[in-house]
Amino acid sequence: MVQRMLKTVVGVALACAFGGSAIAQDSKVADELAKYREALADGNPADLLEVKGESLWTEKRGPKNASLEQCDMGLGPGKLEGAYASLPKYFKDTNKVMDVESRLVHCMMTLQGFTKEEATRQWFSRPGKESDIEALVTFIGAKSNGMKINVPATHPEEARMAKMGEYIFYRRSGPQDFSCSICHGQDGKRIRLQDLGNLTTQEGAGTAMKTWPSYRVSQGAVWTMQRRLIDCMRQARWPEPNYLADSIIALETYLQKTATGTVMETPGIKR
Repeated sequence: MVQRMLKTVVGVALACAFGGSAIAQDSKVADELAKYREALADGNPADLLEVKGESLWTEKRGPKNASLEQCDMGLGPGKLEGAYASLPKYFKDTNKVMDVESRLVHCMMTLQGFTKEEATRQWFSRPGKESDIEALVTFIGAKSNGMKINVPATHPEEARMAKMGEYIFYRRSGPQDFSCSICHGQDGKRIRLQDLGNLTTQEGAGTAMKTWPSYRVSQGAVWTMQRRLIDCMRQARWPEPNYLADSIIALETYLQKTATGTVMETPGIKR
């Protein structure tokens, strides 16, 4: 059904491309995309991954045969309501600013006894093989549904990371002399059928950040923000950063700070 809907949207876009004014084209495509997203929202496959994540959270695993129920995501051991919406943040026990994924891996190592290599071996899903980390992040993210993003970055380390993230956002790099801001620094831009939000504004950053993690129809999988940003850098032909790299967490800090005040709606669903 999803594939059939995708074909319908693409067909509308092609039809518009060869007839009518540019304004009429944009209006027609926007209308069809809105219908498409509304239909998809009736049954988000990410809901199933959220259930799996909840099971993994309470399951005793690893060399220590322990669950993650005492994991401190920033609000105290085991407290998840609103935790995702408040990340990244500074953690005194690691002396680092951490996002949901780096903190989750830390808990898998300290509470369950996994090595970092073991914990991150399957950090994103592949055909026929789901990722435990993506499932756990989906579960944790859903616990912030309806809550406002709150990343003021007031701690000196958080402020430093936000500043680093802003620098990365505007920095032109790679063989194409590209930056994040080229696509996401102005209003009214689009690539293919996808609107490109202006991530320098609260509204634009909020629209982008409030729905992650998201189920991506084109990929048939849930993506986390780490995976989304790493893939953005890959598409911009930048050197691809490692999973949990400081550069990714810095970008997240900058974007979440900009989006602060926006209400979470996760897991989302995207093209």
